[in-house]
Amino acid sequence: MKTWKIKPLPNPELVQNLAQQLKLNVYLTKLLIQRGINTPEEAQLFFHPDLSHLHDPFLMKGMDKAVARISTALNKKEKILVYGDYDVDGTTSIALMVSYLKSQQATVEFYTPDRYKEGYGVSLPGIVYAKEKGVTLIISLDCGINAHSAIQSACDANIDFIVCDHHLPDNILPPALAILDPKQPECHYPFKELSGCGIGFKLIQALAISKGFDIQTIKPWLDLVTLSIASDIVPVTGENRILSAHGLKIINSTPRPGIRALLDMLGKKSAFSISDLVFGVGPKINAAGRISSARLAVDLLMADEMETARKLAIDINTHNDTRKEFDADTTFEALELLKQTEGYNEMCTTVIYHPEWQKGVIGIVASRLIEHHYRPTIVLTKSNGVAVGSARSVAGFDIYQALSSCKDLLIQYGGHKYAAGLTISTEKIPEFIQKFDEEVTKKITKEQLVSSIEIDLKINLSQILPDFVRKLSDFEPYGPGNMAPVFMSETVYDSGFARKVGSNHLKMVLRQENSISFDGIAFGMAEHYPYISRGIPFNACYCVEENEWNGRRTVQLNVKDVNYTM
Repeated sequence: MKTWKIKPLPNPELVQNLAQQLKLNVYLTKLLIQRGINTPEEAQLFFHPDLSHLHDPFLMKGMDKAVARISTALNKKEKILVYGDYDVDGTTSIALMVSYLKSQQATVEFYTPDRYKEGYGVSLPGIVYAKEKGVTLIISLDCGINAHSAIQSACDANIDFIVCDHHLPDNILPPALAILDPKQPECHYPFKELSGCGIGFKLIQALAISKGFDIQTIKPWLDLVTLSIASDIVPVTGENRILSAHGLKIINSTPRPGIRALLDMLGKKSAFSISDLVFGVGPKINAAGRISSARLAVDLLMADEMETARKLAIDINTHNDTRKEFDADTTFEALELLKQTEGYNEMCTTVIYHPEWQKGVIGIVASRLIEHHYRPTIVLTKSNGVAVGSARSVAGFDIYQALSSCKDLLIQYGGHKYAAGLTISTEKIPEFIQKFDEEVTKKITKEQLVSSIEIDLKINLSQILPDFVRKLSDFEPYGPGNMAPVFMSETVYDSGFARKVGSNHLKMVLRQENSISFDGIAFGMAEHYPYISRGIPFNACYCVEENEWNGRRTVQLNVKDVNYTM
């Protein structure tokens, strides 16, 4: 059972004044203010995100050093190695940096660690590879901020190192020549939530500026940046909103062949959104590193010809099908193990270990388990003699800080508030399970252990007029920090057209008294069919969407949850 939380309504006087100044619907004005937009000037920036509003990349600590060293490498024709993680953020970062450097006639190649042999981040085998290739400069992307020993090894081999990362650093920074990470101490860069690929984009922006070029020259790389923003679940606010708004325009007009090949597989006729990238494209790219090698994904993203891109996309899609099988099997096994875990129902956490689970899917499985048992979750498996794990959190709870409280038991850990990774000796797992649950229990609230839906506004269906829907589209792109508005309407009912579709979904035609009807879709909610099909009235919370078919646009209500009024 989900709880419904309706956001507080903003000050009526502020709403009225801003609505008059903007000539905007009162309900849409309330949505703006809920997003922290209180003036016409702020609204102008929100509705018209412009590349000219990006921050000066040289405000980022270490940028001067990084640009100077790369410029020297370009002038001297030094061999550069671009090193990136194996997920979407890492592979898009590599594709961006390698292709940009090649456009500057650089001698460059790339390296992605093997998920199973090397694990996450900058590895010693990667440094050995660089030595063998005669590399004199390594640029890491989406990793490196805590890779002390590997970067020291590079320094010992007279290889300079530039770190481009967005993860939280340890108290001591690695011995790199330059570190670009807005989260490092004494970095006064105004926006702290760039993706790893976003950091890479700021670096090529700075390189372009140093050569006298403006932002338009590097705009074609924004499709990669937007894919990373979507897939790494970073806030779609500030610079990320500007970058993704322009990147989506490229994705919907002239994306690079690799992205086009993956989008074609979705079979969608209308414009692609951040959500399409998150659920349709990102998992396919991630599957390359989970099942095979992330090099396959980088090759796809850097493909110049559509024919090559389509062949690589087919291979990646095959890996994604395999990933889905592993995902489903492992989730089933994990749920069965939890049923047998003594005392599990009294705990605030899920920590589960099986030595034979596929390392590439444990993060996905952790998310799946939260759908069944809503609590901070860690799934562990065995790799190279130790246990490795993926952690996922629930809304409002910082799982990274909880791991920090247990760091004396861990070999290493890193990540974000809602997602993290860890390595631990297998013999310490029982002690860790107990301590982690104790630490979470101290800090988590009862409300955070119940899945909830945040509702922006209560409205009547009669408010959903064509102008309302058109203006609502200006709130996109949606994502964390600017989620698609969720509305709630009371006493709605199906007009007699409810039917089950697919495996577990429900289609309806919804209306209230004195309103027109709207098509509705409720994913995974077919259990409500016996009630809704009988015309029983209910309260619905939903997102307003537009569908396009054969050139005709229609409004659809994407129902998130229902509760009954009788």
